[in-house]
Amino acid sequence: MTLFQDLIDRLTGHRRLTLTETQRMLVLRNGVFDAILGPGKHRLPRKDVLTELHDLEKLFFVSPYERALMQNRPELAAKHLTEFRAGPEEILVLLRDGVPVRVLNPEARALVWKTAGPWEVEHHALTETMAVPKAVAQRLVRAGLRLNLTQVEVAEGHTGLLTVDGVLVDQLNPGAHAFWKVGRNVEVKQIDLRQRTHEVTGQEILTKDRVTIRVNLSADYRVVDPVTAVGTVKDFDQALHRALQLAFRKTLGAMTLDRLLAEKVTVDTEAADRVRAQMAGIGIEVGEIALKDVILPGEMREILTAVVAAEKQAEANVIRRREETNATRSLLNTAKVMAENPVMLRLKELEALETIAGKVERLTVHNGTEGLMSDLVKLRE
Repeated sequence: MTLFQDLIDRLTGHRRLTLTETQRMLVLRNGVFDAILGPGKHRLPRKDVLTELHDLEKLFFVSPYERALMQNRPELAAKHLTEFRAGPEEILVLLRDGVPVRVLNPEARALVWKTAGPWEVEHHALTETMAVPKAVAQRLVRAGLRLNLTQVEVAEGHTGLLTVDGVLVDQLNPGAHAFWKVGRNVEVKQIDLRQRTHEVTGQEILTKDRVTIRVNLSADYRVVDPVTAVGTVKDFDQALHRALQLAFRKTLGAMTLDRLLAEKVTVDTEAADRVRAQMAGIGIEVGEIALKDVILPGEMREILTAVVAAEKQAEANVIRRREETNATRSLLNTAKVMAENPVMLRLKELEALETIAGKVERLTVHNGTEGLMSDLVKLRE
């Protein structure tokens, strides 16, 4: 039978083909759409017939004849295909058996084979922030459609400033965020809201008495208004750095070196208040500001060391002379008391005798105690 059918097909100019359940065939006869063939055996003329084989596992109908088919044979297309088209301000998520398989951007379209379904569609309106609901974003990621999203994670202790096409539209809390990738420029700038310390090291300043010194400064600060901080200045860290430099240069430059060293702990009050007021205007709260170190040139350190040494020596001499004067005055007072009181003199003599007796083995006194201070005192060791 097969040989006979083959013979007939060759004589009549036909050919036979078989399609499986996962195949469909688009047939054009004499350049005109004729049919879309389903599974089974088919007999087609060999002459003036053009065919295009499609695999249903690819889900979507993609063909150079797609637009012509929809326009010229809409009834044929409607029988086998379903068209999805997104509006100008919406995103479509196509689902097959409840699983996302494709995301359609605004005004995009897609043709799917009806028999490859069942099909569902979700409509998501585009918002100003381009944000994707968290549950939707998680489903798309699990389905392997991550490329349709822009994903950002805002760290703990930070805030995210969301801009769309260069315009600030939202402020994001810590956590994971997703946005539709539809040809618009979505960026998130993370701002650290935690307390931080800014250091200014090696700042050279000329004092009022024309001594060049270098100082190290530190300031604790935190961002309290990130929108103002980012929108007012290009870099608020650099703004704080410059504010510290200028404020302390102005304050310390009006002081002599001696005064600066003497008032190092409290000298930064005026400059600190000026910095705090300036930074508050750009959304930065400045806490403690400290003048940590004052570094002098080498020759100036040697001079100051010599000056300090001389001052300490002078202080020591004054103290020594004061003590000598006090000791002499005490001896004079003692002598006056003894001259006026013979009994007191005799007690002092006995104290001296007791002291001497404690240091020798034997003490011999001639002529009694009357001759202790005027006669011979014999000591034997």
